[in-house]
Amino acid sequence: MYSAMCDSERLKSMKDNTSMANQCSTTCKSSVSFTCPMVLRLIGCLWLLLQTTVNATSLLDLGMFQNPPEDPCFNNSRAIKCVPNFENIAFGREVKASSTCGSPPSKHCTPKRSDNELRNCFICDSRRQYPSNYLTDLNNQHNETCWVSNPGEEYQSNASLTLSFSKKFEITYISLQFCSAIADSMAFYKSKDYGKSWIPFQYYSSNCSGFYNKDPRALVSKTDEQEALCSESYSKVSPKIGTRVAFSTLKDRPSSYYFEESPVLQDWVTATDIRIVFQKLPKPKYIGRLPGENAQNEMFYGVSDFAVGGRCKCNGHASKCVKSTEGKLVCDCKHNTEGADCEKCKPFHLDRPWARATPANAHECVGKWYSWIRFNYCVLIHRTQEIMPSTRD
Repeated sequence: MYSAMCDSERLKSMKDNTSMANQCSTTCKSSVSFTCPMVLRLIGCLWLLLQTTVNATSLLDLGMFQNPPEDPCFNNSRAIKCVPNFENIAFGREVKASSTCGSPPSKHCTPKRSDNELRNCFICDSRRQYPSNYLTDLNNQHNETCWVSNPGEEYQSNASLTLSFSKKFEITYISLQFCSAIADSMAFYKSKDYGKSWIPFQYYSSNCSGFYNKDPRALVSKTDEQEALCSESYSKVSPKIGTRVAFSTLKDRPSSYYFEESPVLQDWVTATDIRIVFQKLPKPKYIGRLPGENAQNEMFYGVSDFAVGGRCKCNGHASKCVKSTEGKLVCDCKHNTEGADCEKCKPFHLDRPWARATPANAHECVGKWYSWIRFNYCVLIHRTQEIMPSTRD
């Protein structure tokens, strides 16, 4: 009955087991032949475990006996909250600009600070370019590089910059440094669905009520902490060349000191994309008093630095983000969680609902030990049967 399973041809893949095969064949011919399949399955299981979990050559590497590096997500095997590093997540990323000078060639001049000052002008063409990749390169005050838009034909001229992360991030600040006069009116937007829809983050204008229908004196209430505000503070900056505009996502939000307990604010700072929309150019104050001066030469947007401070969103269950086998950026999830943002529990670890980790409680996903054993036993038996299929007489 079991002669086929004991055939020596089926044991060639098992190195150094010839004697065991002969012994098994002898046993099969005896009155206790029912033990042979059990022995064969046991050998197959052990061989499978050896193949999948142990590399024989690594046994000679003494480094395997050293203590593993500390995992920020655990403290002496106890799960704790962990987060990826805070960084400028815009650095080196591509920025898509709706308008960039150079085609056709155009002349640009920075505004004068006084009536007697000469303007600083430059040409933008195919040889002297000011592309959008200058926005997220290394910002060096001694060697400033700028993105420059095409000249506008009227003061209410639109241009936009879009930065995509291809994953959810938690945003702390957005910063722009102008190398032209600061825009008279502009809006910051965010997307949580990879650019399918856009949500206002912040407005800036010299006339908030007239341009955006927003009260510049308005405050965020605790009942609506995802309300975008409008600020007129930068319209009063002088001189306006080189002005840096910085928006803090949690500033003046009532629950900002209790961020870990506020799902509303956690959602507020979450974004997959950021878009800046410039909507109105500033009007020059000192122009047209000297021969050859043209106001249109000053009607452009120029930005030298576009920075976004934040961290990869992992809900407190990962200390870093890595590239997946598909090349996508995902969290390196711990605490028995999984998903691009560690947003769910692994199978067989569902004994309590998933929750975001906090400093007080890591909310590690847990499951009954016998559920895990049952699952892995089934997988092991299935793979063993693929290697050593049972036969019939």
